[in-house]
Amino acid sequence: MDREEGPDASPEGAADLGEPQVSDPKDPEEPPMQKPPGSPLVLPHTLQELLSKDTVQVQLIPEKKGLFLKHVEYEVSSKRFRCSVYRRYNDFVVFHEMLLQKFPYRMVPGLPPKRMLGADREFIETRRRALKRFINLVARHPPFSEDVLLKFFLSFSGSDVQNKLRELVQGVGDEFMTCKFSMQAKEYLPTDIQIQFAASRELIRNIYNSFYKLRDRTERIASRAVDNASDLLLFGKELSALGSDTTPLPSWAALNHSAWSSLKQALKGLSVEFAMLADKAVQQGKQEENDVVEKLNLFLDLLQSYKDLCERHEKGVLHKHQRALHKYSLMKKQMMSATVQNKEPESVEQLESRIVEQENAILTMEQRNYFSLYCLHQETQLVHIYLPLTSHILGAFVNSQIQGHKEVSTFQAVCVCVCVSVHQLACLAGSCVPLACFPQAPEGLSVEGEDVGGHLL
Repeated sequence: MDREEGPDASPEGAADLGEPQVSDPKDPEEPPMQKPPGSPLVLPHTLQELLSKDTVQVQLIPEKKGLFLKHVEYEVSSKRFRCSVYRRYNDFVVFHEMLLQKFPYRMVPGLPPKRMLGADREFIETRRRALKRFINLVARHPPFSEDVLLKFFLSFSGSDVQNKLRELVQGVGDEFMTCKFSMQAKEYLPTDIQIQFAASRELIRNIYNSFYKLRDRTERIASRAVDNASDLLLFGKELSALGSDTTPLPSWAALNHSAWSSLKQALKGLSVEFAMLADKAVQQGKQEENDVVEKLNLFLDLLQSYKDLCERHEKGVLHKHQRALHKYSLMKKQMMSATVQNKEPESVEQLESRIVEQENAILTMEQRNYFSLYCLHQETQLVHIYLPLTSHILGAFVNSQIQGHKEVSTFQAVCVCVCVSVHQLACLAGSCVPLACFPQAPEGLSVEGEDVGGHLL
């Protein structure tokens, strides 16, 4: 699990990633937030269009030893830009910082933590997967995908990457300063935007909490499949060792020589079945890790970035706006007091000048607040565009489980046939036990036949 933090209890808290063929869901109820087509507020993208923007691979390259520590590097390959570059974790950190600086009102996915000492293979692999999810979400985000920062990060192969990333942002200003709709954002917003924002935040918080639990359960199921495969393989090896035993039979057991030889042959055959089942269990576990767990992590990263954005909105621009209003109120009181007390004209003029400056600051904060809500509205749409991806993920999980159970059923049929054979051998040896001691054959399966589940008896 990449995130150590559990799901929130209250709103205060609110892979190889392929391109699945997912059609847009048809919701019978149109969301009240929707604006007429043509409005810059509405995102025109479908899930398929977002997924096809780019697919970025992040692979580990051999470690390089520094003076004191080993450095982990990654090969980052972009399908869109048709190139590969080498990046270190700190390059991702600076890229993330510049995205936040340039796009403070957008969903910027979080990065995995940095671990200074004792980074084992499991941690490094977990971080690699998290970096891959991060860069794919960024590469498919509409504003980010068209920005020079992303193109530079995915295509620049020169040195001093971190300083050059900072230079790209220096003096440019954030999205509020560069977007042509920033000053008119209020005109595009619905009148009940605050109510809708609160409702959307609550809904996405609930979705996050549920999928967080689903991811944990799926992760445990996939892990159990791999552990089960190890046990099955060891069980099969023991059967094989028993079937290959060459210890001579004592003279008093010579009468049962044929029974023991047949039994060993049956056990060796059964060990092969266990080995095959173990291999399939490993494949199922790995497939569920990649096709289900990892993509659920991607979806959770997206939802977490939305929750982070909501928190930035409340603690950032909204809080600054409220502080500016409070400061303005104090200045107005000082002005009234100075007028009543007939203070010197100079001090009154200075106070008037400060009030005008504060009014301008309030206007800017107000415009930023509306632009933040404008971006939040679009980011909410983006989350809902990604929602159909969950049906594809869960469908892959169901198919994997069905296939796994089919293979187990076939294996059980073979086990039944071997048990019946052992029973018949025991009867020939004069030590017959009731057949009820052995597993029951699946309904409709004839143990008398020559073929059960595709295996010759």
